[in-house]
Amino acid sequence: MAWDTTDVTIVDVEWLKPHEEIKSKNRDKLLEMTKRWRGFTKPLLVDSVTGAILDGHHRFSVAKCLNLTKVPVILINYLDDSEITVEVWPGCGMDHISKQEVIEMSLSENLYPPKTSKHIISNHMPPIHVLLDDLR
Repeated sequence: MAWDTTDVTIVDVEWLKPHEEIKSKNRDKLLEMTKRWRGFTKPLLVDSVTGAILDGHHRFSVAKCLNLTKVPVILINYLDDSEITVEVWPGCGMDHISKQEVIEMSLSENLYPPKTSKHIISNHMPPIHVLLDDLR
């Protein structure tokens, strides 16, 4: 199954739960590009059950910086979806990570360091253009 723009849903920013920190420099670059484009060009990937962000932590941070109330996402049932797997990035200090650990971290008060989890997605995120004005 391939995702397309019909799979994109708009959700409340406050429902989303990150599981790892971001790199501020990367967020700042993305923030400037998002302002220039006046919108989001890629949705976040989010667990439909918990609101855990699987891919898109920097986009989530951009939304917070812009005081957006909504963001475009693709929702998946993460724990049951065999088309998405998780590994650790080399040099992150961990040998392995499980989907359950990602969910547990997103539901906790803590965050993994940046570039801890690496999600392998068989589907590519569809290009989108959701205007910032529609997300306020």
